[in-house]
Amino acid sequence: MDLDFEIDYEELMSIDEDSLDVEWLEQPKKMVQMVKIAANCERELNKTKDKLAQVKADLSRDIRANPDKFGINKVTENAIFEKVQTHKDYIEAFNDFVDAQYEAQVAAGSVKAMEQRKSALENLVKLHGQQYFAGPKVPRDLSSVVSEFREKQKAKKEARAKIGKSMKRNKIERTR
Repeated sequence: MDLDFEIDYEELMSIDEDSLDVEWLEQPKKMVQMVKIAANCERELNKTKDKLAQVKADLSRDIRANPDKFGINKVTENAIFEKVQTHKDYIEAFNDFVDAQYEAQVAAGSVKAMEQRKSALENLVKLHGQQYFAGPKVPRDLSSVVSEFREKQKAKKEARAKIGKSMKRNKIERTR
């Protein structure tokens, strides 16, 4: 995946029951973020699918052109198929495709979960309006609460970016 950090889907879906007003203000941003993540995952899936097809086509062509190089005595579709399926380039491309498919499915499911988050917020607000959470409370300064909430989100994003850079660096070092 080309994402810069590991996505914490559970964090995106979490709701702070004591800050429903802030959660409502953040809901559209979180939904847009989730839709972008899902779209990026789908794009990555399409790229890996195309790469898999290309690797398969290249290997098939190479095997047909040089069957001896691949240890094939008699060129048949079955023999070519078996060599393609067991070639390290094909296996690597296939594994990338499976990983991208998984990420795309999780991201698509998370878009649906974000819609459920909206419904949960609606229901929590209804409960709040019915004084389900009633108790002595001092009115909040919404602008300072929103500012504090966004600072926390910014700090989390920066931490994830650092982790992502470290993960990319480790991935590059492993491929050397």
